[in-house]
Amino acid sequence: MTAVIGFVSLILIIVAVITSATLGTALEGQLAEQVKSLSIRATSLVTQASIPAAVRNVPLTAQAAMENVAPPATGMLLAIATEDGASGIQVNGSGEVRDLTESQLVAIDAALRGHPDGVIALDGPGSGTYQLTVTQTSVTQFSDKISVVTGLPRDAIQSTLAQLLTVITLATFGGLILLALTTAVTIRFSLRPLRAVAGTATRVANQPLDRGEVEITERVPDAEADPRTETGLVGASLNKLLDHVNDSLAARQRNEERMRKFVADASHELRTPLASIRGYSELSLRSLHQAQASDAEMDASGTETALERIQAQSLRMTRLVEDLLLLARLDEGQELVYSTIDLTQLALESISDARPTAPEHVWSIDVPEEPVVMSGDAGRVHQVVTNLLANARTHTPVGTQITLSVTQEGDEAVIRVHDDGPGIDPGVRDELFARFARGDSSRARQTGGTGLGLAIAKAIVEGHQGTISVESQPGDTTFMVRFPARAASGV
Repeated sequence: MTAVIGFVSLILIIVAVITSATLGTALEGQLAEQVKSLSIRATSLVTQASIPAAVRNVPLTAQAAMENVAPPATGMLLAIATEDGASGIQVNGSGEVRDLTESQLVAIDAALRGHPDGVIALDGPGSGTYQLTVTQTSVTQFSDKISVVTGLPRDAIQSTLAQLLTVITLATFGGLILLALTTAVTIRFSLRPLRAVAGTATRVANQPLDRGEVEITERVPDAEADPRTETGLVGASLNKLLDHVNDSLAARQRNEERMRKFVADASHELRTPLASIRGYSELSLRSLHQAQASDAEMDASGTETALERIQAQSLRMTRLVEDLLLLARLDEGQELVYSTIDLTQLALESISDARPTAPEHVWSIDVPEEPVVMSGDAGRVHQVVTNLLANARTHTPVGTQITLSVTQEGDEAVIRVHDDGPGIDPGVRDELFARFARGDSSRARQTGGTGLGLAIAKAIVEGHQGTISVESQPGDTTFMVRFPARAASGV
């Protein structure tokens, strides 16, 4: 605000100076014209007065030149210089004529010496500043030329300029005061949205965003976030930023919860085989120590059983670790070796492998006569189909019909695994492809595996730039996988 007032003050001062100079020049020119007109008139009067004076052989004076003349202009100054001497008169404001003193005549002569015009400040009676001009005239009765000096006071010009400067000064100060008040009110009103933005930012900054479940509810009010104004646009942008940050924090919270659940699930899956390995190891060592203490033979059958269980649990842990490693590599875009895949042949092999694992289920296949070909990692795509068939086998009762179909739909190769089992619980459908996701929260071995099968299938499908989805209701569940039918990136 100070800068605005200073800048406006400078402009007003410049305008005042230019106005005063322009008006002063105009008044000076007007006065000069008046003095010139008066000089012509006075010269004519002097010429008329000098003829009788020459006839009478009397000195020509300013008083004589003014005889028998209409009333002179107020403030007028007239001086005449002849070979007989100089004289001058001055008309005051009331119309009275007063003779100029000798010193005033000398001052006039000094001011006009060698110049047709001039300005003089007279002292003494009738003092003031005058605009002067001198003309030369002659009369045959006088051998020497007559110098006629006329003048008018400059008081009107000085008074007008003084009044103008006074008005400009008062108007400037008044305008600056009004400008300051108006600017203060305008700025305060205009910056109100910014104060709302600052308040919102301060409240958000005081929230603990580095821990726990976080939700940013603070927003700039809609009245202060109008994007059609400059300041309102700041508020609208801050609200958009806060929405983005809030969504990001919510995503971070979900990722943290998934990570904690992942760690808990992985720990649970590893703890069970580790506990089994430890238990059977301790059992074998105890049997060995007892046999050594009694110098007896170890029970070979018990030791063999313990080693078999240790081996089984070791294999279980190995599969779990390999699945986790596979997921990590798929997340990094690794583990895929592209080649041409015949999905029709792959489906036939997959259904043949699945039948012996669940002979009590009804297995069927639906493939076209023409091969459906795509580019991808044959081993990983086979793993996707195997995991989907295993998932259908594990979570459906005996006698369920499971159908594997392959079709070509436009530029996509589509694999469907359908079953007429009880369907998927809606409560777990949204997390079905998450890692360690299982419908049975107890994680019993007889109700499923580690919960990584569908997560691996999803990672493999997305690695091939495909999609996987599920539609389920009682008696009708279908997993659908869509692959680009031809070359994908990375081939």
